[in-house]
Formats: sequence, structure tokens, C-alpha cells
Amino acid sequence: MSFLPSSGAHGAGLGLRRALLDALIDQSPAAVGFLEVAPENWMRVGGRLGRQFRALTERYPFVTHGLSLSIGSPAPLDEDFVRELKVFLDRHGIADYSEHLSYCSDDGHLYDLMPIPFTAAAVEHVAARVRRVQDILERRIALENVSYYAPLASELSELEFINAVIAEADCDLLLDVNNIYVNGINHRYDAAAFLDALPLDRVRYVHVAGHYVEAEDLRVDTHGADVIDPVWALLDRAYARCGVVPTLLERDFNVPPLADLLRELEQIRSIQARHAPTVHATHA
Repeated sequence: MSFLPSSGAHGAGLGLRRALLDALIDQSPAAVGFLEVAPENWMRVGGRLGRQFRALTERYPFVTHGLSLSIGSPAPLDEDFVRELKVFLDRHGIADYSEHLSYCSDDGHLYDLMPIPFTAAAVEHVAARVRRVQDILERRIALENVSYYAPLASELSELEFINAVIAEADCDLLLDVNNIYVNGINHRYDAAAFLDALPLDRVRYVHVAGHYVEAEDLRVDTHGADVIDPVWALLDRAYARCGVVPTLLERDFNVPPLADLLRELEQIRSIQARHAPTVHATHA
């Protein structure tokens, strides 16, 4: 099956929050390369908010990052949800859909992202579900390497598990450099070496974010603070290895005014500029 091409996201982007709607409508699109939304938050929204969202999808390239696909769940895949998602993506001309390599439901929603056991059986289970989602959506999707705090099984390493799922599912990678940094501290591994060993030729786009320092040996992935220098360094390293790809600044809590977020977008663009000769398009 041939899948839709990428949506044209480029440069540095922001997650769309309702508090930013008015400011972004007034903002020049040149300042923000693309916007990202959780489709579940907008699929059934109408009225004034729905019209504002439509106005933005007509001005900016959009990507979507899901919250409830629950790709690793033991429960059956919710194909009705996937079909509704396809209608939403088609309506707004959005080609890019990503999700977390985790799960959040069984008989009901757990309201958190749970780690998948790192086993060969889980690789096969997840990959089969991803292939089915891609067939329904008629889109190649991307899975995000996630932060986690307690591994459930150790038949495979985290790195081996991610690489096996991406290869078996024949999907793309949403590379989250903050999650690599957080997991590197929490699980005692070299974040740079981990990054280098990922399938970087499959990177669709990148997430960069801040986190919370709970203790010297514990970081919590909150998306509620400014990005720190070691995470910027990992982003720089990623560009050196896979070229400049669209990069999203995640800020979900303690969201500052748009002007402050735009300054962090400038930081992303300044790192991208250092690698400008290696710019390439996102995967089709």
C-alpha cells in the first residue's frame, strides 16, 4: 500500500494548547514551523473552538501525537477509534500521526502511559497492531521512545525492543531526546550511545522538552520546564547523525507566554542552522 506523503512540517514547532489559540492566530506563521495536537482533544470539537482550529490548520502545517491508541495494550485494537481518527486527519489535511510506544488501557483507560514488557512476544504483538493502524489510516505512522520508571521484563533491552518494533512494524520513529536523557539517568545508561544506536534513518520528527529533577538519580518527564543544556546537546548530536528534521518544543505544564516559547524555538533553529547542509525532507 502507498501511504500519504508527509505534511510539510519543517523547522521548529509548538504543541497547540487552547490557551495559545488567540496568540497563534495573530502570530505570523513564519515564527512557528508547524503545530502539533493530540487528535483526541480536537476530533469532536465544534463551535467557536472548532472554527479557530480549522483556521489554524489552514495557516500552519500540522502533525498529530496521539494519547489513547494504546498500541501495546492486551485489549483488542480500537478500530472504530482509528477510523474516526482517519476522518479527522483527512478533513484537516494532516498526514503525520505519531503515538507512544506504550499502552494506556486494558478493560478501561488507565490515564497514564505504561511501559510495555521488553519481550519478543511484545514486539510481534505491537508490530502487528501498528501495521493494522497504518492500513486503516493509509499513513505511515511514527512511534515515540517513551520515558518509563520501572521496566516490566528484561528479555530484551529497551534499545533492542525499540529497534525490533520499528523494523518489524515497518514504521517510523518519533525521536524524543529528552526521554533518552531522562531514561539514561534513571536506568543508568549512556544517553549519547543510546541515541546513536537507534534507527535514525527512520526519524519522522523530534521532540525536545524539559523535565523535573526529583533526585540526583531520578528525573521525571513533565514537559513543565525549560530545556536544559544536556538535552540541547543531544538534539545537536541527533542532527549530526540524521540531518535536520522538524523538531517540536513540548510544553504541557507551567506554560509561559508565547513570547517565551518563541525564544526556545529560536534555540532549536540556531542548532538546526549549524547543521543546515544536511537538511532533508521528512519520510514519505
